Amino acid sequence: MRVGVVGGGSWGTALAQLLAGKGFSVKLWVFESHLVEEINGGRENTLYLPGIPLSSKIKATNCLEEVLEEVDVLVNVVPTQHIRSVWAGMADRVPDVPLVSASKGIEVSTLKTADGIFEDLMGEGVQGRWACLSGPSFAREVAQGLPTAVTVAAWSDSVAQHVAQVFMTSRFRVYTHDDVVGVELGGALKNVIAIAAGICEGMGLGNNARAALITRGLAEMSRLGVAMGARPLTFLGLSGMGDLVLTCTGDLSRNKTVGFRIGKGEKPQDIMKGMSMVAEGVPTAAAVVSLAGRLGVEMPISTEVYRILYENKNPAEALGGLMERVPRPEFYWVQG
Repeated sequence: MRVGVVGGGSWGTALAQLLAGKGFSVKLWVFESHLVEEINGGRENTLYLPGIPLSSKIKATNCLEEVLEEVDVLVNVVPTQHIRSVWAGMADRVPDVPLVSASKGIEVSTLKTADGIFEDLMGEGVQGRWACLSGPSFAREVAQGLPTAVTVAAWSDSVAQHVAQVFMTSRFRVYTHDDVVGVELGGALKNVIAIAAGICEGMGLGNNARAALITRGLAEMSRLGVAMGARPLTFLGLSGMGDLVLTCTGDLSRNKTVGFRIGKGEKPQDIMKGMSMVAEGVPTAAAVVSLAGRLGVEMPISTEVYRILYENKNPAEALGGLMERVPRPEFYWVQG
């Protein structure tokens, strides 16, 4: 099995390591030229996954065209806001093999997830070999071989089954799913709620507040998903509740860390300037607010996160606004 992984951040490197551990030959496209030398020579990605020895079966390169040649599976792990620019020039050279996306986010300019972006680039025919992989999976823990369970969704059941077998190991369990919309949205929306969870922790609001935030965050994730054609049950699975709990509680969560620092009084723009890794929840918050407005979906937590990130709203004021809202039924849906 020959695999091309496009995106050499922490998650892309971890997936490359997982696949190389199965004996596969892995070509890893990395944007930073110095990391190519580090990975190929020193067997370590010191910028995004320091301290993890990498398999000799991983070959890093700056040449995307090289990664696309002679592969059996392609994996996209480019941050969502950069998928279009990275892949656009190569769209007509992508081989007819399963294309798996592990990116989690919503493109701000088009309000599309990875599935829609690749359809724009390659046409509707890409759906026949498309899959998305999502679930509670910190990159470092996967690279360390700690037990993890995720789900892979595809428009074709045979593609989902095949991709599951490609990634499955004794420490990395892969379930299959047919709700591509729901699985992609779960992975994207939970990052926004994780920023809110970090703010709560940074402000010292306690465990009650965090539990309420996670639960109500899941409710608004589900409402938007249903309005976009997803199934409510999907958000109770690994790509919804599973990933939401991990990202809202785990110390390895970049989005929670951003929120925590905001809760401690730092300015969002200052935090982002000093980060080497992408916190997808920051741009996704802007996309979510636009989507919610377009579809008439009430998403109070995501809206307050957006206002804190982009309108300099005080987190304490945002908390007051959320707690003092007019009482509503706990469960209600917006029909898409």
